Amino acid sequence: MLDTSAFAEATVDKRFSMRVSGFSEKTRVAKSGFFSYHRVMVKTEKIEVQTKGNCDVVNITEEVSEVVAKAGVGDATVTLFNVGSTAGITTTEYEPGLVNYDIRAAFEKIAPANGRYEHEETWHDDNGHSHVQASLLGPSLSVPVVDGRLTLGTWQQIILVDFDTRARTRTVICQIIGE
Repeated sequence: MLDTSAFAEATVDKRFSMRVSGFSEKTRVAKSGFFSYHRVMVKTEKIEVQTKGNCDVVNITEEVSEVVAKAGVGDATVTLFNVGSTAGITTTEYEPGLVNYDIRAAFEKIAPANGRYEHEETWHDDNGHSHVQASLLGPSLSVPVVDGRLTLGTWQQIILVDFDTRARTRTVICQIIGE
């Protein structure tokens, strides 16, 4: 588990000043004499995900929910980031047609595995399409947390899609910022 603290000092305008140190934030409104104290937390954890490669779609919703619950936040944002350039993160309905066929078929139309890629000429490997597909999906996702729960729809799950040409252990960084 990584533990991250935020350190910053800023003046928003003449009425507001903010100081963030560690896990607490103090906000002062000078003209009104009103002081409010908020507990702001930054918590960073890793999730390790075993994948099969070749557009393997893995539901990581439960693992992310556990990280959020462990952090003990009420209202926050969790940012998920895949470490590496051949996998991505998004949300979808995690059902067999989508995860076993449709997602793979869509990415195969856009960046086919048997296409020609300069990346493969440069590095003498076989995963140029993996990099292109992952670039299109993107490596990160932000999800609001309200009352300690991810704000996902009934049929919406968080997925990691591994486009590489081999099985991998993927690292997803979960960073929670909130109170």
